[in-house]
Amino acid sequence: MHGPLSLLILQACVIIVAARGIGALARWVGQPAVIAEVIAGILLGPSLLGRLSPQLFRTLFPSASFAGLSLVSQVGLVFFMFLIGLELDPSLLRGRGVSSVAISAAGITVPFGLGALLAMRIFASHAEPGVGKASFVLFMGIAMSITAFPVLARILAEQKLTRTEMGSIALACAAADDVTAWCLLAFVVSFVHANGLMAALLTTVEAMAFAAVMLAVVRPLLARLGTHITARQHLTQNIVALTFVLLLASALASEVIGVHALFGAFLFGTIMPRQGDYARALAERLEDFVVVAFLPLFFAFSGLRTQLGLLAGLNDWLLCLALIGVACVGKFGGVFCVARVTGMSTRDSAALGILMNTRGLMELIVLNVGLDLGVISAKLFTMMVLMALVTTLMTTPLLKLSAPNAARPAHAPHPLRAGLSARLQEGREVDS
Repeated sequence: MHGPLSLLILQACVIIVAARGIGALARWVGQPAVIAEVIAGILLGPSLLGRLSPQLFRTLFPSASFAGLSLVSQVGLVFFMFLIGLELDPSLLRGRGVSSVAISAAGITVPFGLGALLAMRIFASHAEPGVGKASFVLFMGIAMSITAFPVLARILAEQKLTRTEMGSIALACAAADDVTAWCLLAFVVSFVHANGLMAALLTTVEAMAFAAVMLAVVRPLLARLGTHITARQHLTQNIVALTFVLLLASALASEVIGVHALFGAFLFGTIMPRQGDYARALAERLEDFVVVAFLPLFFAFSGLRTQLGLLAGLNDWLLCLALIGVACVGKFGGVFCVARVTGMSTRDSAALGILMNTRGLMELIVLNVGLDLGVISAKLFTMMVLMALVTTLMTTPLLKLSAPNAARPAHAPHPLRAGLSARLQEGREVDS
């Protein structure tokens, strides 16, 4: 290659073609496209391509190119987290009753607790040098608590469960879980960056003040903009530019505070007005490019960091199985038990637990944050990526086996959420 730009363009072409090709196979066997893109990233990384053709791997992905690929993928993630924020309709969190609150709380606290207990057992052998025990334990607890809202929404749509009572509860619980998990992650990031508990608390207070400003100042501004956009043609380039500037400023502010740019992008998406065509038209302009072009770069970068060769012995693979088991028992078990106690049928409770156990892309984002912070090692990162793959792969077949009762209709979903759920699937299907 004649320069870094030429190499980056070649990498993007190879990655996108591989992701779309494997994605077609994934859809054929009934799996979300995100699975294919994660697998494509791993296959292009040192785990396969690096073993089969080391020279080709070093030519396509020299270590000097990792910094550029990482930056581009991070920019893509900022816009993707904005889309995720748009997907999380706040109305999901209202009027669902005590049962949804209890189920959502169980879906966070039980896997968090089990993950923290396991983290304390493996801290001495698998934490990076210099990492505090509290940071390691908190991060592992959060990593076990993640639910992939976009994958869950897509699976519900494919199974025609979105408008059922169980599907509605699943969306509400996943939305609450994602919001809670990202707030906890923001605290952990601030805790790792800060020097001592007081500094971490100060960063947390700054983050809360930032969120308050976003809600009290920026949200009304966006609402006023939204009142002028009653049709897609009213979304002018000036309004799009202003929206992007505010989005990037929000991401920059959260990065400067010390809670990661992704948190600011996610928060900005959640405060976008849902009335009119403002958010919907903006999402339609963004999602194709972000989902088809940017996300595969992130998956490839994650694949380059996933080194199956690091799992060399029986103990490593046993720990990997233990991580998968703890993740499944914590998320599925906690949700299933509380759902049964609150009056849901056994099948619906099982289906809800299966849905909440899917992790997908959201887990990879959290794991990359942990690896970048130096909280987890490359070996533990690889184990957790495998956990995310297994828990996502098992969702659709297990959901079909549980045969939930889909006969009880719920309120129709918000039109923005319905539209995005049908299109945004962490690797959008493109008919050709």
